[in-house]
Amino acid sequence: MTTSDVTNPTLGRRNVLRLLGCAALSGAAATSSAATASAQESTDLDAWFEKTSNYDGVADKTGASEVTVTVGSQANGGAFGFGPAAIRIDPGTKVVWEWTGEGGVHDVTAEDGSFGSDLVGDAGHTFEHTFDADGVYKYVCSPHAAMGMKGAVVVGDATVGGASTSQPTDSEAQPESSDDTADPTDLDTWLENTSNYDGVVDKTGLSRVEVTVGSEANSGAFGFGPAAVRVTKGTTVVWRWTGAGGSHNVVHTDGAFESELVGDEGHTFEHTFDETGTFPYSCVPHESMGMKGAVVVASEEASGSHAQIAEPFDDPETAKLGGLALAGVFGTAMALPALSGVVSWLTEQSGGDGGN
Repeated sequence: MTTSDVTNPTLGRRNVLRLLGCAALSGAAATSSAATASAQESTDLDAWFEKTSNYDGVADKTGASEVTVTVGSQANGGAFGFGPAAIRIDPGTKVVWEWTGEGGVHDVTAEDGSFGSDLVGDAGHTFEHTFDADGVYKYVCSPHAAMGMKGAVVVGDATVGGASTSQPTDSEAQPESSDDTADPTDLDTWLENTSNYDGVVDKTGLSRVEVTVGSEANSGAFGFGPAAVRVTKGTTVVWRWTGAGGSHNVVHTDGAFESELVGDEGHTFEHTFDETGTFPYSCVPHESMGMKGAVVVASEEASGSHAQIAEPFDDPETAKLGGLALAGVFGTAMALPALSGVVSWLTEQSGGDGGN
């Protein structure tokens, strides 16, 4: 079998990105037996594609020496599909996966470790693998497998359970729509599948509040930390990327604010909240996994005058000012005895001069 990655050299800057999920799959590959035997262990494709919205059977691609599969097709609530999801080919056929450039970074990783691509997001990037032996070869996109981004290659006369073979089709499944009846301002409902949500963290009284993007949550680096914060009207919230979990964004449910979809460590996005209310948001590619957040904005009156004293150093700028203020206070306090002594000495000297 032969395998290779082909990328435009000017577009390979993100090829070094890796996720913990990739490492886990690579570890499994190290202990795997022969690829052909492993590929045939499970052939129940209905179970494999249970959460894959664009799977509607195995597309017959036999008779072709080379078959192309799209990476980043519209499926599973966004550009999170392989198209077609499942294909049947003849032994010796080369399969070429080609990236659309949509949906952030993706990879092609065999469940048994027999093949695997780089994790990239560049449009036009390709990865290829030639299948020489009969069998059923299942694969995933590591960062989006939980969302249903899975595929399968059926080689030769291998039998599969579940859906019958379908004819090739150019149509793609439409993104799944969210439940419009749910009220996103009901935080318990909005964040019900967000593993790191345990209440609203009080950050009132601060001029700037930071939220981490790519915190450990929801079975990976797919969380905002904290998931929900309460701030005072006029506060600027700064979201800072950890660089883990692939590409993320910050998108308000009603479009009040929206960041770029990026994966760079240290990248920041900020928004100043000038109105009171509850502002739910999510990372669009990972929303179904529970990567959601909320900012609850309170009026200055509701925040109370004690808030700034309670947590003055959550804000880096406030911390600097607070440190200078404290230094000034302590410095003045320590200097007062000395100043008092100087004044007394000058008074004595003045009195003594007056007597001569």
